[in-house]
Amino acid sequence: MAHTLPPLPYAPDALEPSIDAQTMQIHHGKHHQAYITNLNNALNKHTELLDKSLEELLRGINSVPEDIRTAVRNHGGGHHNHSLFWTIMAPAGKGGGGEPTGTLADAINRTFGEFAKFKELLSNAATSQFGSGWAWLTVANGKLEIAGRPNQDSPLMESKVPILGVDVWEHAYYLKYQNRRPDYVTAWWNVVNWEEVARRYAAALYPR
Repeated sequence: MAHTLPPLPYAPDALEPSIDAQTMQIHHGKHHQAYITNLNNALNKHTELLDKSLEELLRGINSVPEDIRTAVRNHGGGHHNHSLFWTIMAPAGKGGGGEPTGTLADAINRTFGEFAKFKELLSNAATSQFGSGWAWLTVANGKLEIAGRPNQDSPLMESKVPILGVDVWEHAYYLKYQNRRPDYVTAWWNVVNWEEVARRYAAALYPR
């Protein structure tokens, strides 16, 4: 089955002033859609792969036929990364911002010492990522990890489960922040949807 663009879970202007409406419209409707279109074009060369889920394709990237492997890595990764990205954000004061609670907060404190240190480490991973890429919070063998990844590489390719990611491709922030990536990352924390991140954390620990 062909992959399709998931709708935004909020209006394009809902994340302002942290992320502007024009950036959201272009990022979602143009960039994300392009990843999906290119992924489908690649998979149409090996139609047996259309029955596989996006997660299956990325976890098994090394078994994807060589002639489309790079396309699936780039465009499948872009599709999955962005599909996650939209859901782990919410309008400030309406689910976005603040700090996590419960089991996720306990895990962050246990792993990184405190939330402030975790925030510093993830921000550093985002601002120091050379060129285009992402900074990720993942679950690997039941433990939280932070790492930057280039381009649209998905942590799923390394058998890790992404639960929080910040997109640091220039198309994610350049209209509003130009070359000030650190300012964008600082503002992005105001719209993190911790309830959704906690849900993903629990699902990673106890997969069905």
